[in-house]
Amino acid sequence: MWEKIRVVWQIPELRQKILLTLGLLGVYRLGFQIPLAIADPDKIKAASQAGGIADVLQAVAVFSASQLTQVTIFGLGIMPYISASIIFQLLGSVYPPLEALQKEGEAGRKKINEYTRYATVVICLIQSWIYVNAYIVQMDLVDAAYLDPDTGTLGFSWKLISVLTMTAGTVFLMWIGEQIDEFGIGNGISLLIMAGILAAMPGAGFDLLKQASLELGGGPGGKLGIEQLLLLAIIFVAVVVGVVYITLGQRRIPMQSAKHVRGRKVFGGTRQYLPLKVNQAGVMPIIFASSLLMLPTLIFTQLGNVNWETGGFSEAFFRWTGAAFERNSFFWVLSFVGLIYFFCFFWTAITFNPKDVSDNLKSYGSFIPGYRPGKRTSDYLEKVMFRITYVGAGFLAMVAIIPTMISSSLGVSFMVASFYGGTGLLIAVSVAFDLVQKIDSHLVMRNYSGLLE
Repeated sequence: MWEKIRVVWQIPELRQKILLTLGLLGVYRLGFQIPLAIADPDKIKAASQAGGIADVLQAVAVFSASQLTQVTIFGLGIMPYISASIIFQLLGSVYPPLEALQKEGEAGRKKINEYTRYATVVICLIQSWIYVNAYIVQMDLVDAAYLDPDTGTLGFSWKLISVLTMTAGTVFLMWIGEQIDEFGIGNGISLLIMAGILAAMPGAGFDLLKQASLELGGGPGGKLGIEQLLLLAIIFVAVVVGVVYITLGQRRIPMQSAKHVRGRKVFGGTRQYLPLKVNQAGVMPIIFASSLLMLPTLIFTQLGNVNWETGGFSEAFFRWTGAAFERNSFFWVLSFVGLIYFFCFFWTAITFNPKDVSDNLKSYGSFIPGYRPGKRTSDYLEKVMFRITYVGAGFLAMVAIIPTMISSSLGVSFMVASFYGGTGLLIAVSVAFDLVQKIDSHLVMRNYSGLLE
């Protein structure tokens, strides 16, 4: 392995790409140390430790390469760009003009990227305005020097400056991602998200050390014992191995190409495979399910705190529903699993069209043995995809609830437990494999063996 790493650094072009990527990721992390002008660092630190809405924002930050609890110029992260990309991907399957653009190849892709950038700016303006008013102002995180001396509130001009600053920060991150795509190595946006996830590892490790004890059975104050730390290490290795196995898992459909006679030569007739990924939907179902489950918790909790004039039934009902949707509760876990299954089938139906695959096989002169080209091939692919999606959804649901199970059963903080599954681990593994494959392509092109060979 060390010899392969040495070979990687010996290739000038690959070395330049890696160094550029590391430099841009360093700029990305540096921006999280620059607070907004109106922010009070002491108030932000106290609010992030108080829980409540800060915990919800921390959960959102995992899959958006953001740090919402820290009021910085990159506070929104790359989340608006991800939202815009998802919107256009969904519209591409239901809006004919966008669907036609997707089929135009490179020119259509560039046009859709241009629309995505414009949509990102609009989403940034909306989200940053809500963030400034609903979090910074409502949580009283504004430095007293920026408050109006007469009204004691933050003026419109400072709100506008903060909104424009955060919008410019997100647009700059979007530019960094595109520069990594063009001149660096790997997928820029995915690497930004992965860097944000891995940046939380030192804090999680320090938090785990504070909870650990070198005694069997644990120490005073509910500290973790040696056997519990060993169990956590085994679970971590097992979850990572399982994530790798399912991420790379494929259902290979045998295909055969028709023979073509040209002159005296016969072409085609070879047997190949059509690979269908077990986890076709990727990490998107967990992202959708997590985002959707945050809304009932916030809404019912706020309604439960309202002083209802008609009596105590409404207040008690909303408090009960708010408690039912709290993280780690049985109803929350059940809803989480159900939503993951739903979004797995929903996202797979959008990204994989059996009819289009069947038509492409037919146009290229290939067929699946035992199934006539056309509708029968399409029905067979749909049946196979339904079965493997069911298995993939079960795997995603299991990985998604592992952090909750570890946090509640072993008494580990959720920040530490989040590295044992969920969105963060899936993204990190997927991006790591994509990065290794990009490096392997450069090595194989120069007749070197790949990193995984």
